[in-house]
Amino acid sequence: MQDDEIIIPVLGIMLPLIITLGAFIMIVYVRKFENLERMAIIDKGLSPELFTKKERNASGALRAALLLVGAGLGLLMGYWLDQVFYMREVAYFSMLFLFGGIGLGIAYIIEDKKNRKAGS
Repeated sequence: MQDDEIIIPVLGIMLPLIITLGAFIMIVYVRKFENLERMAIIDKGLSPELFTKKERNASGALRAALLLVGAGLGLLMGYWLDQVFYMREVAYFSMLFLFGGIGLGIAYIIEDKKNRKAGS
């Protein structure tokens, strides 16, 4: 039995565990340092109103939704091209990126109209 046959299964088991543990530790430390920063600012006598949550912007959800709708339509169109013209992987990737980009473009147009309307 070679060492490679032992190392690969161990890495397959340990790598997701290490990544998950690392992400958890990173989140804990980020929250800890945010809290320390807030306490230092409050000790300096500044207003705690700096830490209130800002109004949530729905543009991120709109972008994500239209990107996913575009990606779904792209996969559907890629499947159709694969069945009709036997294009294989080219159809899926090209349609996925094309329709995903169209979805992001539509999201940009909607956000721009909303910003113009709010500005005037």
